[in-house]
Amino acid sequence: MMMNGVLMAVDLGEQESRSTHDELVARAVALQPLLREHAATAEANRQVPDEVIDAIAEAGLFKLATPTRYGGHQSSTRTMLDVSAALAEGDGSASWVVALVNVCNWLTSLFPTKAQDDVFGADPDARVTGVLTPTSTTVRVEGGWLVSGRWYYNSGSAHSGWAVLGIPVTDADGTVVDQGLALVPRTDLSLEDTWFVAGMKGTASNCLTGEDFFVPEYRVISVPAAIGGHYATEHEDEVLSRSAFVPILTLVLAGPQLGLGRAALKYVTEKAGQKPISYTFYETQADSVAVQLRIAEAALRIDTAALLAGRAAADIDEAARRGTYPDFTRRARVRAYTGWAIQNVLEAIDILLNVHGAASFAEANPLQRIWRDANTAGRHAMTAPTVALEVYGKALLGVDETITPLV
Repeated sequence: MMMNGVLMAVDLGEQESRSTHDELVARAVALQPLLREHAATAEANRQVPDEVIDAIAEAGLFKLATPTRYGGHQSSTRTMLDVSAALAEGDGSASWVVALVNVCNWLTSLFPTKAQDDVFGADPDARVTGVLTPTSTTVRVEGGWLVSGRWYYNSGSAHSGWAVLGIPVTDADGTVVDQGLALVPRTDLSLEDTWFVAGMKGTASNCLTGEDFFVPEYRVISVPAAIGGHYATEHEDEVLSRSAFVPILTLVLAGPQLGLGRAALKYVTEKAGQKPISYTFYETQADSVAVQLRIAEAALRIDTAALLAGRAAADIDEAARRGTYPDFTRRARVRAYTGWAIQNVLEAIDILLNVHGAASFAEANPLQRIWRDANTAGRHAMTAPTVALEVYGKALLGVDETITPLV
């Protein structure tokens, strides 16, 4: 009886989790028309319009990783992946901002409760953005550090009230003794307009700067400790906040890519039944066996990417649920899955543009923006497939050589 009771409780919990996941994804899908409507404006202004940001916030999609203690969903890696993918079918830039805010809100949940209270206790709807690279200097003072630096590129910076920023942790003699993440209010920082790029223009991934601002000790955590699964939060019962550090930071970047791939596939297949193949006798592209084969290949590449990303999310979520931290090889596999998934999406989009033809690059055609957005985001250093494959290959072969700490 007790065993059945425990099993029933687990089943109900999983059912509730699936219901929450489905509801949040449905909200993202419902926003797609609004995102499509404003995608060109977001690109032209190099910032997602407030109307879109407000609608996403109203739907609760910036709170996927915010602890339930503060009214958030504290959902799962899979939910963050699927929500951002659904949003990207409407607009890649908006999706990227949502993905980055959610993962930075997750980073905030790793800090001590006192630091979390500063952010979410003061504002349950708080949005955090971040840059892990420690492009800064610090001076140890009583109770914390004085920090100065410049942090590129802070996606969604125009829509956030806090930032998690990489810093060198120094002692009283000025010696660097650790690498840290500092939780900093935007009021301590200035925003420099530096985001002039070919794709993902609407992400407003500008540069945050600051000079001699104070960060107390309780708002700094160790990055090496976090990579090893040692977090500062006192709430060890919160499943999402037990997720593996580098794997979740890497995998969330695949969500927007999946959505962009699906959007491209949908657009090209819908047009194929109406669009002829120039200089041939085919009245429509859909009549061509060559086109049919290429469409099938693109669809399979996108499906492959989704399956790999889904398995990676399941690995992260299952380990967090069990309260175990994945070993090095499993963490390396998530990074390899992510890079391979994104590579497949990029190749699928190239195939689809070849099928659709030169019309893909008309300014009025959404395909050219999808192509630019995917190829810009797909070059993020955290998802580079060559690095990921080398790390995973070394792990599988037992080669003891470190090429990056971010595994």
